[in-house]
Amino acid sequence: MTTLWRQSRVGVHLAGGLAILFACLVVAGAARSEVTAFKQAVAEAAARDDALAEFYRNNDYRPIWTSASAQDAERRKALFAAIDTAPIHGLPSERYDPGSLKEQLAQVRSPRDRGLAEVEMSRRLLRLARDMETGMLVPARIDNGIKRKVPVRKGAEYLADFAQSDPADFFRTLPPESHEYARLMKEKLRLERVAARGGWGGTVTARSLEPGDAGEQVVVLRDRLTAMGYLRRSMSQSYDARVQRAVQQFQTDHGLTPDGVAGAGTMAEINRGVDERLKSIHVAMERERWVNIDPRNRYILVNITDFTARIVDNGSVTFETRSVIGSTRSDKQTPEFSQDMTYLEINPDWTVPRGILRRDYLPKLQNNPNALGHLQVVDSRGRVVPRGQVNFARYSAGNFPFNLRQPPSRNNALGTVKFMFPNPYAIYLHDTPEKHLFSRETRAYSSGCVRLNDPYDFAYELLSRQEADPEPFFQRILNSGRQTRVNLETPVPVHLIYRTAFTRAKGNTQYRRDIYGRDAAIWDALSRAGVTLQPVQG
Repeated sequence: MTTLWRQSRVGVHLAGGLAILFACLVVAGAARSEVTAFKQAVAEAAARDDALAEFYRNNDYRPIWTSASAQDAERRKALFAAIDTAPIHGLPSERYDPGSLKEQLAQVRSPRDRGLAEVEMSRRLLRLARDMETGMLVPARIDNGIKRKVPVRKGAEYLADFAQSDPADFFRTLPPESHEYARLMKEKLRLERVAARGGWGGTVTARSLEPGDAGEQVVVLRDRLTAMGYLRRSMSQSYDARVQRAVQQFQTDHGLTPDGVAGAGTMAEINRGVDERLKSIHVAMERERWVNIDPRNRYILVNITDFTARIVDNGSVTFETRSVIGSTRSDKQTPEFSQDMTYLEINPDWTVPRGILRRDYLPKLQNNPNALGHLQVVDSRGRVVPRGQVNFARYSAGNFPFNLRQPPSRNNALGTVKFMFPNPYAIYLHDTPEKHLFSRETRAYSSGCVRLNDPYDFAYELLSRQEADPEPFFQRILNSGRQTRVNLETPVPVHLIYRTAFTRAKGNTQYRRDIYGRDAAIWDALSRAGVTLQPVQG
């Protein structure tokens, strides 16, 4: 029995203790009282956790870890191996305290000890499995703008699946199977190797550099871009065409205007250390564990930090457009969540959201009842009320009984089309008459909804699955001027995500600014949970 236990390779040599007890229990006629003592200990230890209690109750309190069988030895081996490799996924091994678990197993001297160790093994499995599959953190506790509902499985299901599966295969299937997650892991390992070599070299102290410049700071810029992989090694001391092209590629990869000039904004990004990029990768991997996207079906992906909206089919982007997202004010930031788009509305009207009405518009109307002439005053039954009949001064933000509505028009705040995925946050995608905003590098100007630069083409692509010729279909309704709802025959999932680090199938990993500060808050929470920027191992 001792040999069998050692074959589990957990790095602990149990010369007595558990191994001796295994031998005793295998002997024919092992006392029923020992079995009863084991089950009582399991029931007692599991009672503190509903998931554990449910699993062991359904399993008749039989062991899945601590018997003398080869199967249980393989389970022990797989658990300790998964804990050892957890840092590859950005999860700290210390969170699962393998040392104390090995010590507890080594100190088993009685059926009760074995029962307590049995439940503790399952407890550690649950924590690791949940962390690997759906993340360490609860998103809503990090930032109020993260509305994402993580698809968490019941703990008893994890244990039941584990008991019926090959142990090593069970752990392999827990992390996200997306290509994005695999590429993020690859980038994490690459950056750890860079960090182990000392990073990308010295920072550039010049505030800005541009083509034609020369001297020491151009050399520092050149060397840093070379270390990052944007330039081949050279002895040039001038900001020549090669340096300019490298800066442009760096700008493209970091969401900056690719003008080839290393201005203040570009220089700030060039000077960010490898540790900062590693933090973004860790956060992106945690975020990827929160999102359950089926790549086999069509979906819409809005990356808030990237100011883009994409339609994705079978993992490939089939349409992409620039977007404008909520401003950085805390009450106007675009939230993160997923919901199904079910229809679009052509020639929409716009009912002013109550928050905007109370905060921005009611004070204007109280000061001048004829202000905001493009908006209708509407009662609770949808009837337009003449402004002369309303004494705006008698109402407050809390008791104002009317809505403000803008009829359909080319100048409507929503433009001429909106894309609806009904949700509790009143967020949708829409057209806008303010086209000039799309030419800006940072596009955070809305009150929370997402504006599209190419809404018509976006609509054509969405309707292409149900209309033989979607463009004339759309334009005919548009030109009628009538407010018209067009249902999508197949709802399309919309994922509003926030990624300061993300990958492409080909090319460099992309990095963006943390415009709302959400990733910084997530990293702080990960750090408190034990995540560190570990040097590369082996």
